[in-house]
Amino acid sequence: MSILDDSFGLGAADEILGGRTRRPARDVTITEAPAADARHPDVAAHRALRRAVFVDEQRLFRDDTAGDLDEHDHDPRALVLVARDGAGEVLGGVRLAPADPDAARPDLGWWTGSRLVVAPTARRRTGVRVGAALVRAACARAETAGVLRFEADVQAANETLFRRLGWQRVRATAVAGRPHVRMRWPVGRFAALVAATKAPLGALVAGLAGTGAHVGDDGAPVPGSDVVAACDAILPAMVERDPEWAGWCGVLVNVNDLAAMGAAPTALLDAVGARDASFAHRVLTGLRAAADAYGVPVIGGHTQLEVPASLAVTALGRTTTPVPASGGRPGMAVRLTADLHGTWRPGYTGRQWDSTSTRAPADLRAMVGALGPHAAHRPAAAKDVSMAGVVGTLGMLAEASGTGAVLDVAAVPRPAGTTLADWLTCFPGFALLTADEPGAPAPSAGPATSAVCGALTESSTGPAGVALRWPDGETTEAVAGGVTGLGAAPTTGGIHP
Repeated sequence: MSILDDSFGLGAADEILGGRTRRPARDVTITEAPAADARHPDVAAHRALRRAVFVDEQRLFRDDTAGDLDEHDHDPRALVLVARDGAGEVLGGVRLAPADPDAARPDLGWWTGSRLVVAPTARRRTGVRVGAALVRAACARAETAGVLRFEADVQAANETLFRRLGWQRVRATAVAGRPHVRMRWPVGRFAALVAATKAPLGALVAGLAGTGAHVGDDGAPVPGSDVVAACDAILPAMVERDPEWAGWCGVLVNVNDLAAMGAAPTALLDAVGARDASFAHRVLTGLRAAADAYGVPVIGGHTQLEVPASLAVTALGRTTTPVPASGGRPGMAVRLTADLHGTWRPGYTGRQWDSTSTRAPADLRAMVGALGPHAAHRPAAAKDVSMAGVVGTLGMLAEASGTGAVLDVAAVPRPAGTTLADWLTCFPGFALLTADEPGAPAPSAGPATSAVCGALTESSTGPAGVALRWPDGETTEAVAGGVTGLGAAPTTGGIHP
C-alpha cells in the first residue's frame, strides 16, 4: 500500500494544500532523483524526513532499521521529487513509481504516488503550499513519463484537499490500520488527442455524411460499382520537414484505409504543392517508392509549383463486400493486428512508428490484404489505426457501431521498448482494429502480430466511449462518449472522417 499524505490534520493540511496565498510565494525549487539511489542527497533527505514524520511523529511504521522503506524504494524506475527553498532547505518530498515494483515485468503505465511528506518548519510558511506544489509536480511528471493510471492512498481527513487539486475518489482503504481513501488523478492524454484530431468532424461534415452504413468508415463505396475510394492529406508541416517520408506516408495511409474496408488497392492519384520543382521531386520520389513497394500504380494527379508544401492522395480499391466500421455489436471481441517491426521515425519519437519503410514488398502487400476480397475470414467491423491512435480509433469504431468499448491494456501487442502510452496514441505504421464474434480467427496479415485485447460493450445512451481495463480488474476512462460526433451509422451510404 502507498501513502500520499501530509497527515497533519485537516487544519494543517488545509494550510499546506488549500486556500489562497496573501503574499507572493517564496522561491520553491523541485528537483528529481532516482528513488533507489540512497546516496543521492535528495533521496537521503527525503528518507530522513519520511522517517521523522511517519515513524517518529505519527508512528505509522515500526521503529526499526527498515522504518517506512518498502519495495518501491528499490525499484530503479521509481522517482523522488524534493522541494527546497531559495536557501536550499528541504521543505518536503514525494515518491512516484510503477504500482508493480518488479522491474522485470512490463510497465503498463500504472503508477502510484506515495510518501508525500512536508517538513515541520514548512507546514505553515506564509505564501508557501509545499504539499500542493509537490502533488502537482508529481502529476505532471507522471504524465510526462507516459503514466495512464495514477493513484494514491491519502488519509481520509485529506480527501477534500486532494479533490481541490482535481483528484477523484475511488474507494475507502486502510493503511497501517488507519482510514485512507484511494484517489485517482484523471489522465487526459487520450481525450486531448481525440479533441485535437477527430472531435470537430461531426459539425464540419454535417450534411455531407450521407445516410449509410459506411458513415465513419475509412473509405467510401462508390455507388453503383465495386469501387471503394479513400483520400488522405498529409500535414503540411510534415511535407515541408520530411518530403520523401511524406510521399511514402501519402500512399501508406491510403492503402491502410482500403485495407480496413477489405478492398484490394488498384490505383492512386496525387495532388502535390511545392515551392519549386526540386522539392516536388523529393515528395514524388517518396510517393513513387511506396507505390512500387505496395504494387499500386499512380495513374494521375496534379502538381503545383511556387505554393506552400502540401500533399493529398486518393486511392481506389475494389471489393463487392466492404467491411464497415459499424458492424460491431456488444459482446464482440476487439482485436488489434499490428506490425511491431521497425522503430520510431527519426524526429517523430512517440508519434510515428515506422514499420513499413524497411519491409519487403511481399510483407507489405500481405498486411494490406489481410481483410481483402480473397481473405479466408472477414470480421464484422474494422478500422485502421489513424492519427487518433489505438484508443481514439477504437472509440470511432464503437461510435459507428453504437456501442462502447473496453481495452485490456495488458493484452495489447506493442513493440519492445515503447511505452504503452506512446503506442496507444501514435500513428503505428500498419495496425487494424477489428471486432468479431469471440473465437473468430485472426486476420492473415503476413508478419503482423494479432491479439484479442478488448470487447465492445452495451450502450443504452449512444456512444459510450472507451475504457481501459487493468490487470486488477479496475477500469479507467480513456475517452468519454463519441469521438467524431457522427454518431452510430445508419444502414446505407458513406463518408470517410
